Amino acid sequence: MSAADANHGHGGPEAGHSTFRGYMTGFVLAVILTVIPFWLVMGDVIDSKPFTIAIIVAFAAVQIFVHMIFFLHVDAKGESGWNLLSLLFTGMLLIIMLVGSLWIMYHLHENTMAPTAIEVRNMP
Repeated sequence: MSAADANHGHGGPEAGHSTFRGYMTGFVLAVILTVIPFWLVMGDVIDSKPFTIAIIVAFAAVQIFVHMIFFLHVDAKGESGWNLLSLLFTGMLLIIMLVGSLWIMYHLHENTMAPTAIEVRNMP
């Protein structure tokens, strides 16, 4: 029985990130990617709120990739690329759902606003 068979095809020690060192690297990166945005918000380091939000979103995106690589072991080599393909499909569905939900909520808000005082006076 080979090392790959013993680990059920997850790569084994030769995969590089299935070791204690790989998990600790992922953990340290995840902590750093959490602490920096927390410090930005709690310390009120940047005056511009939209820029702070953009930085937090960027750190969150990088942290997603850190978790996928170091903890979920998703890469282009695993299972002939099916892991990566399913990940891309899931990401595409998430983007469609998020953008579609925001679009619907925006238009619902525009179409269901309460009439203003001027509109109420002019109603028949």
